[in-house]
Amino acid sequence: MTHSTRGRRGSTVLAALAGIIAAGQVLGVAELVGAFFRASATPVIAMGSTFIDFTPSWMKDFAIETFGTNDKLALLVGMGVTIALLAAVLGVVAYRRWVLGAAGVLLMGAIILAAVLTRAGASLPDMIPTVIGTAAGLLALRWLVARLHRADDAATRPTGTESSEAPEAAAGAAPGDELPRTGSTSSAGTPGHATSRRGFFAAAGVTAVVAAAAAGGGRLLAGARSNLAAARDSLRFPAPASPAPPLPDGVQSPVEGVTSFVTPNSDFYRIDTALSVPQLSAEDWVLRVHGMVEEEFELSFQDLLDADLIERHITLTCVSNPVGGGLVGTAKWLGYPLREVLARARPLDGADMVLSTSSDGFSASTPLPVLQDDRDAILAVAMNDEPLPAEHGFPVRMVVPGLYGYVSATKWVVDLEVTRFADATAYWSDRGWAERGPIKTMTRVEVPKPFASVDAGQVMIGGVAWSQQRGITKVEVSVDDGAWEAVDLAAEASVDTWRQWSHAVTLDAGLHTIRARATDAVDGLQTDERAETVPDGASGWQLVQFTVD
Repeated sequence: MTHSTRGRRGSTVLAALAGIIAAGQVLGVAELVGAFFRASATPVIAMGSTFIDFTPSWMKDFAIETFGTNDKLALLVGMGVTIALLAAVLGVVAYRRWVLGAAGVLLMGAIILAAVLTRAGASLPDMIPTVIGTAAGLLALRWLVARLHRADDAATRPTGTESSEAPEAAAGAAPGDELPRTGSTSSAGTPGHATSRRGFFAAAGVTAVVAAAAAGGGRLLAGARSNLAAARDSLRFPAPASPAPPLPDGVQSPVEGVTSFVTPNSDFYRIDTALSVPQLSAEDWVLRVHGMVEEEFELSFQDLLDADLIERHITLTCVSNPVGGGLVGTAKWLGYPLREVLARARPLDGADMVLSTSSDGFSASTPLPVLQDDRDAILAVAMNDEPLPAEHGFPVRMVVPGLYGYVSATKWVVDLEVTRFADATAYWSDRGWAERGPIKTMTRVEVPKPFASVDAGQVMIGGVAWSQQRGITKVEVSVDDGAWEAVDLAAEASVDTWRQWSHAVTLDAGLHTIRARATDAVDGLQTDERAETVPDGASGWQLVQFTVD
């Protein structure tokens, strides 16, 4: 391989590196400027949120089943890889022909702007971080490409040419235009060429450091400007007008390894469409109630605190939870009954749905009668005796027993429109999911875990079952396809919470299986018909395989 061939390949690689570093400059500077704007005004959040909006159901399901609650991290990693690849290509294009490379950068900036401006609540000033970031990235790419061409010029200069001519040669051509190559190209390893390459690496290093510092500074500045955590921690709630009934003795399964009856906030599953957690203050929060009602009005956070709040233990379940999955949890919630909100609004005849919308544009379609009956559907302000965590909807979210979250559990809720299913659709129903989402009866084996190894002799089996609004009356297990055996049910807190269970069997060494099924008080035996999560939730009996040593 000749020196010139190696030099061209080396320059191409460095041009790709220049593109990646310039993209970092775009994102870093936009992050810094974006500290003074909404989070959705920054390129990463805007593009990621737009990608989530257009994600087909099968891909969303795959992401949740594969990555669980780390689905957003997986998205960010995937975006980072994609951006790096596109930036590398643009870097090479800009190195070979600057005009085309610059046009590509501007096109990417236009795509980012479109993503920013289509976010819920976006305004023209939200363009500023992307515009400034794109300009900074374009300048960085021009500088790096010019340094790279300068190094190439030093490599192609005939031996003995004064190195001081290199800057003039580079300055005499637009970056990315083909520079004149004269003399022998066999001097790619000359001291002048090495010095010029070192100049490129120095420029690249400076640019990368600036990009990283801008991104880090933006994060710190945004955190310093937001006093949400302090304001949240300072909140004090009045005693509920209707406190949660004390949990009865024996609600926890005696089997070691079964999940806690009340799920700690830090362990509670989080599945939503918000790539960046909305930062809403309780002081500024307002809920608009409107639509097919006799009285339209607004509620402030203080209005909720001044009302008669109720406190209840309620189990929530995600429609994306597979058979035996972990997207379910129980918490003690404090909030204001939604039936009281609707009683004040007085829905008109013909209305059959409430379209709830969050501050980030997500919407859910909840059947109106569900929010008017005697179940404890609430506008929740607290979770497990503390203000709602930001990632779980602070300052206010909806909690509705008996329905999957995609049609009921709107976080950061700011709008309730009383309407009809025939007239309006919601976020996930637009994407092929069912309009109504009643939770299906389900049980989960938690001990032994799949593919676990346990000691021979007496083996303890334990788990949870749920059928919100109907209640669990029986759970049965079948070991190695044997007869179904009823297990010991833990005490029931209410029909709106899961119910834990336990069972003991004696097993010899070898490979064993457990099947589990539940029975509720209304619909009877849990169906064994296997169904995927789309369009209205998974179903089927869980099978767990494990080894006895």
